[in-house]
Amino acid sequence: MATEKDQQRDSEPEGLSATTLLPKLIPSGAGREWLERRRATIRPWGSFVDQRRFSRPRNLGELCQRLVRNVEYYQSNYVFVFLGLILYCVVTSPMLLVALAVFFGACYILYLRTLQSKFVLFGREVTPAHQYALAGGVSFPFFWLAGAGSAVFWVLGATLVVIGSHAAFHQTEAVDGEELQMEPV
Repeated sequence: MATEKDQQRDSEPEGLSATTLLPKLIPSGAGREWLERRRATIRPWGSFVDQRRFSRPRNLGELCQRLVRNVEYYQSNYVFVFLGLILYCVVTSPMLLVALAVFFGACYILYLRTLQSKFVLFGREVTPAHQYALAGGVSFPFFWLAGAGSAVFWVLGATLVVIGSHAAFHQTEAVDGEELQMEPV
């Protein structure tokens, strides 16, 4: 049995696989499939951050062309940049971590409770959607104290700045037949 496991371990490629990269908490469904598609279409990070490929656009037309092409070409990379900024924001804010723990803890308690029996409150059965709304209501003061609203806007603003500046200053590869031509007015 030990030799079979060693053989399996030897036959697996070195590095991280898709199963180790994706969190176990994401159920197999639309979210996991979407994340798998994003991960499959990610462009090489080496070309994404290659400093030699950054330059100032010559004019507004080239700027617009770079924005459109880079957002389309590096879309999956930008999604992971956004997720990285969310992770950074959550990890660097201890109170936000506490608020998230309270919310997910309440959701988990409600989930365990519904496995045992139907959740009844004041003589009425509570639907799962109402249960999660209740968990959100319980954790709302923690999110408010943690400044979750400002964290959301920080993440959105940082994402727009990082992605916008990358897309504007990263040179695009010339593609035959798809060259956008701007006519002078």
